[in-house]
Amino acid sequence: MLGADRATTRDAIPAVGAVLDADRGAAGGAATVRTGVTTISHGGKGTLSGPCDRRARITMSASHPARPDRGEDPMTDHRKRELGAFLRARRERLKPQDVGLASAGRRRTPGLRREEVAQLSGVGLTWYTWLEQGRDIPSSRQVIEALATALRLEDDDRDHIFELAGLRAAEPRSPDGELPALVQRVLDNLMPNPAYVFDQRLDILAWNAAQAVLWVDPATVAPPERNLLWLIFTDPLVRSLLVDWESAAGSVLGQFRAAAGRNSGDHRYAEIAGRLREASPEFGKRWDSYPVAEFDVEVNRLDHPKVGRIDLDLLHLRLVEHPTLTVVLQTPVGPVDSARIATLLDRLD
Repeated sequence: MLGADRATTRDAIPAVGAVLDADRGAAGGAATVRTGVTTISHGGKGTLSGPCDRRARITMSASHPARPDRGEDPMTDHRKRELGAFLRARRERLKPQDVGLASAGRRRTPGLRREEVAQLSGVGLTWYTWLEQGRDIPSSRQVIEALATALRLEDDDRDHIFELAGLRAAEPRSPDGELPALVQRVLDNLMPNPAYVFDQRLDILAWNAAQAVLWVDPATVAPPERNLLWLIFTDPLVRSLLVDWESAAGSVLGQFRAAAGRNSGDHRYAEIAGRLREASPEFGKRWDSYPVAEFDVEVNRLDHPKVGRIDLDLLHLRLVEHPTLTVVLQTPVGPVDSARIATLLDRLD
């Protein structure tokens, strides 16, 4: 495909050092979640109002959680203690007014009370107390999400609580609005190597001059069609450039299909697939077979109409600040390939 997930050091690409890191899979990245106001009723004990990003009520299947199993794995036991300590620290730094609660005079201890966190998150007080004590009780994604919202956790804290609970953080979202200017500067500093940025939907968001002369210039493509999968299946120039179009098309489609499964609530995937069905019968046949793939290391072999064969090593690099964005860096395999890239760039002057 047009990039490769593999561990690389920052020193290998100095221009990227401060803002990029090699993709290390599910462990990397940070989810972005914001908050908003809700009213939560809890077990007939009254109503509390406070800022949250959605309404949440969680019903426990039993009045008391199962008691801890003493045969705990040391690493798991340590993580549960860390989870309890983290919950307590975040609870104690909040004031009642921070979550929309009235302050009832002086308090003997700082922060919110355990019962207030339990009510705001819609969980039982006994269950929450045991969780904060590091006991061995089950924690679902719904419960941890509710606690993260009730405790007003920011991005890094939210990631951390999911890790401590043994749950993968929610799939991060693409940044809203324009990309930071820093991203374009990084791409420009990677010259003369072709490079571009796409999101998890394979929408191309930024590129440098070398990429524009190597492939179709994305600036000439309508934004809704500025998508890697769309270009591979519908653009005649891109198809003629790829020496092994069949392999590249299958790889890109498999990765798009896998991403669509991980992001089932994102309607952009259905939009792209629906339009491609109409534009490319070949796409429809492949899509129906449900291919799934992940990135692998490979060489991008191109047959350029102006300079001939160009072989490029592909790297996928993730923006640490925006983990849904991928930088595709293409470096010449040999001196002949470097010379041909230079020839394409000379023709721009």
